[in-house]
Amino acid sequence: MELHLVDRSRTDPWADPKQPRELMVTVTYPAADTRGRTALPWLSAGAERALKARYGGVLDAVVMPATHSADRAPARRGRRPVLLYSPGYASDRTFNTLVVEDLVSWGYVVVTVDHPYDSGEVEFTDGRVVLTRPEEDEDAITKAVAVRAADLRFVLDRLAYLDRGGNPDAQRRPLPRGLSETMDLSRVGVFGHSQGGAAAASVMDEDPRVRAGVNLDGAVRGPVVERGLDRPFLLMDTVVHDGLRQDPTWSALWKNLRGWHRCLRLADADHLAFTDLVSIAPQLGVPLPLPLGTIPAERAVAAVRATVRTFFDAHLRGHPDTGHLLMGASPRYPEIQYIAGR
Repeated sequence: MELHLVDRSRTDPWADPKQPRELMVTVTYPAADTRGRTALPWLSAGAERALKARYGGVLDAVVMPATHSADRAPARRGRRPVLLYSPGYASDRTFNTLVVEDLVSWGYVVVTVDHPYDSGEVEFTDGRVVLTRPEEDEDAITKAVAVRAADLRFVLDRLAYLDRGGNPDAQRRPLPRGLSETMDLSRVGVFGHSQGGAAAASVMDEDPRVRAGVNLDGAVRGPVVERGLDRPFLLMDTVVHDGLRQDPTWSALWKNLRGWHRCLRLADADHLAFTDLVSIAPQLGVPLPLPLGTIPAERAVAAVRATVRTFFDAHLRGHPDTGHLLMGASPRYPEIQYIAGR
């Protein structure tokens, strides 16, 4: 289900300085019954139009996929770990639906967060669509990551309010039956792609409620680089972004990680192979200059799904990594390679 959240404790740094920060999030959870409910689209109508406009009409005839999620279905009983997801710069919160829905099928509640003016196309409930602003320099990127971390902390606050029986939606739209009883906020993790991976590290640095995190191929920004982390953190890169050898933010953070930490690589992949685009792009029928690599789509999706799930199973549920995936030694997922860790 979709939530429109308004943070009146701070103003939006990218918009009118008198306006509070607004966010759009999607809560995906195990459902008790989806019969008679239509599957949600991968992108809302306004966001889809904006995305197609971004590509100058090349995608106008393309039919975007549907998801496997039904809006506002009643939640299945039982408390489950909660995962936050932050997308990359100029990407949308739906761009990792293939991983999100897999996690939910294994019993997680996943909350995906759009960061207006930093995400791609953010459509609000009144039809407004906010697009990505240009990032002018390194300072602007560092500021954007800090804003993202503050967004994630605010989302956690509103989830706590929901857990107590409140309705955090700005329009007070009805919540799905049983949703307030499905989250275990003592077991919270975070993962993100690219700039969202940087936000994952930053929110862990700032908020002890977040117990474990995953950075999917994102340079790290802000105080966390020097302060490090004392909780489990997984870095995943590609041979193109050889993080520990080529990215000074990774090598600086690495030496300050004090908890469980590991660096793994997705072989034959490029930056966007961690997202749904690795699967969608080959089906579009039009060439797009996207950094995907040569890894087959089905292998990329399966490997990223399994790695993210295994990490959170280990650190939020206490399940052992019996398949040795986090050691880069899984015969089932040879695309995952071990780089370093302890």
